[in-house]
Amino acid sequence: MFKGTILPPQRQTLFAIFAFLPVFISPTHTRIFRKYLILSGEVITTMLVRSRAIVLGRVKYNDTSDICTLFTEQMGAVSFIVRIPKTRRAAVQTILLQPLTLLEVEWNQLEARHLHRLTSAVCIHPYSTLPYHPVKAALSQYLAELLYHALRQEHDGTRLYPYLDTSLRWLDEAPSGYANFYIVFLLYLARLLGIEPNLTDYRDGDCFDLQSGCFVASKPLHPYYIEGREARLVALLPRCNLETMRCFRFTRAERGRLLQLMGDYYRLHIPGFPQLKSVEVLREVFA
Repeated sequence: MFKGTILPPQRQTLFAIFAFLPVFISPTHTRIFRKYLILSGEVITTMLVRSRAIVLGRVKYNDTSDICTLFTEQMGAVSFIVRIPKTRRAAVQTILLQPLTLLEVEWNQLEARHLHRLTSAVCIHPYSTLPYHPVKAALSQYLAELLYHALRQEHDGTRLYPYLDTSLRWLDEAPSGYANFYIVFLLYLARLLGIEPNLTDYRDGDCFDLQSGCFVASKPLHPYYIEGREARLVALLPRCNLETMRCFRFTRAERGRLLQLMGDYYRLHIPGFPQLKSVEVLREVFA
């Protein structure tokens, strides 16, 4: 694989050989190249990664840098330290790092490093309504906060990213009829995360156990369950999708309750998932 000599550790000269191996080319022209850096007898694996990505969030690190978390198609959730640019010629403009922005990014991925540095970032779908329409802006604020907490430990983006990308584009382009979008979005996201509830075995009088994620004939011993009319309401949700959700005329109370129940379900099944701060805003808009 390599040509050259690896110098013994006792010698103080660094001898570096780089070998680039194309290891993956996706249908979307995503490319990853492995690079092996040999320094003083040690082999450090790095990858030059180019991938589609969604911005999950950004926090201030110090006076000159921010930490930005992206969910990438190839590597899942990745955190980057991004210098705040002082000129318009910077490779990465912080205006591109607003939550839910769809990007194509490139970076060098080093083993055993938790923070990486972006070498380039390009917006691949400028939103036309999502940040500007007041209702969609409230919904996107909720989705950004939810995705940040739900995905920041996920490392497989090959299944999740296409769904997120398609959903956000649909919402951006939808002229109306998206009041139930977050219900459909959270249900299918739960499936991709491996925490999908079983909503198909409802019988009259059953309770829905949020902890086990299924309908049960008797009340559980814990407090995380619903019954009666609320259980019947949850049993309707498998019929709700992007094509049919306009037909579901939930009342303000029902939509608000579903929002609360879905948040409770995610908190029970995703470690460290918090009470989302943007829920009240969304409740006022859609409830």
